[in-house]
Amino acid sequence: MSNLIEQQREHFENISEKYYNARKSTNHLYLKELMWSFFFKNKDQLKNKDLSVLEPMCGYSEGKSILESNIGVLGSYEGFDYSSVLIEKVKAANKDLNVYVQDISTFESDKKFDIIIIIGGLHHVPSMCETVVQRLKNNLASNGVFIVLEPTHNNIIFRKIRERIYNKNTLFDEETEKAFRLKELNDLFLNNGYTLADQMYPGLLSYILFYNPDAFPFLNIGGKGLVKLVFKIDSLFFRNYIGKKLSFATLSMFTKG
Repeated sequence: MSNLIEQQREHFENISEKYYNARKSTNHLYLKELMWSFFFKNKDQLKNKDLSVLEPMCGYSEGKSILESNIGVLGSYEGFDYSSVLIEKVKAANKDLNVYVQDISTFESDKKFDIIIIIGGLHHVPSMCETVVQRLKNNLASNGVFIVLEPTHNNIIFRKIRERIYNKNTLFDEETEKAFRLKELNDLFLNNGYTLADQMYPGLLSYILFYNPDAFPFLNIGGKGLVKLVFKIDSLFFRNYIGKKLSFATLSMFTKG
């Protein structure tokens, strides 16, 4: 297990510069702005409350900026990642930010947080994600929420497409990354004492075109007008059966059961 963690860490550090630069793309950033705004627009209970936040597998602390843009100033923020390269870059940009190097599989803390957020992290530790979800429950405040965005599939055709991509595209490491079946992702939380509070299926056409410009630069076509148009069409299916079956990603919010 530790070998797989080390392999994933080395893989991501090798691609981190390309990943970081590609995700400065205007289309990518605009899509994320639209996606997260849509997700949070019905969550007034989280807004302007000075909440405490933990971001495991924080990468470039993307979760922090997303939360600040959508729910207001945070009461406190703590993030960690197993990549020292990423943490050094984050600290260089903001030396006062509370981020540090830590392996999620061995993370322990007595602190309680109002929000735990993981963006595309759990599928990088498929062999231990259940242990991770179990442990992090201890760090969730009684009225806290666990927000998670993960690649998913809900039909066999999309599963085969994703497996082929993971096998052929060097931006992915097929040995240490594994996208979830939607039921598998939900069961990971539901079977460990969480309750599903909200779920959205944003992995439709706009996601395919604009969310992964590092892996699929040839799909990053058009400008913000096209992003907005495609997103608006996709949004009709974000919380219905069609979106659920066709989405390549799922954005969920869980609470303690």
